[in-house]
Amino acid sequence: MSETRVLVTGASAGLGAEFARQFASNGHDLILVARRTEPMQELADKLHDEYGVAIEILQSDLSLPGAPSRLFEKVTALGLEVGYLVNNAGANGPDLLQKRDWSASQRYIELMMTSVAAMCHHFIPPMVERGAGSVINVASVAGLITVPGDYSYGPTKAYLVAMSKALNVSLMHTGVGVLALCPGFTHTEFHNSEALTKMKRSTPAFIWYDAAVVVREGIDAATKGKDVYISGRIYRFLIPVLRTRLSRWVMSRIGIKRDY
Repeated sequence: MSETRVLVTGASAGLGAEFARQFASNGHDLILVARRTEPMQELADKLHDEYGVAIEILQSDLSLPGAPSRLFEKVTALGLEVGYLVNNAGANGPDLLQKRDWSASQRYIELMMTSVAAMCHHFIPPMVERGAGSVINVASVAGLITVPGDYSYGPTKAYLVAMSKALNVSLMHTGVGVLALCPGFTHTEFHNSEALTKMKRSTPAFIWYDAAVVVREGIDAATKGKDVYISGRIYRFLIPVLRTRLSRWVMSRIGIKRDY
């Protein structure tokens, strides 16, 4: 008999590591997936010591074609089942127009969209067969609005929102739910680059949320069967405003710029 676990991609840091912590604290056994093995192992050792959960570490670069298929085969070969899938792996992408090496954009699209669709393709059908399961696709508020100069990150997150909504309604009554979690600015290693750190300093503190809050709200929204959830009260207020003609003015007032 297979053992059911929570699988988290991008689990070496940031929201992925926080998802792992919160699931482990609730007694869930884990499968952690990321490119970097060492930080995952450190996290796994800590969570095992604190919560006594079983944790499998799988190295995978999801920007490479075929990586989700190979990952599914590894999980199956280990006799594990995924009852909860968190598609969190992601990055801040190359400039679609200024970066002249198309292969960089191609790998980015593979990571941000194709790999997530492939993970759903492989892992959701077994959930449907068992009559239970949940998927969180970590999207972003950037996928809900148009930001000048954002040709890469926001559009890929918009795809995740649309796909998650379609999957969730299609899987109604199967016992499987799919959520697009849309955080705003969150305190994680994601913003540690020089350009993003500069942007972080220029924005007010009240638009930044702790990773623990984002993850807790996301898990709760998935449990309630929501298809899209905007994390953070300020963003639930701002999104409708940012979809109007006032969007550029509001973004400039709170320091949101795409000049990096």
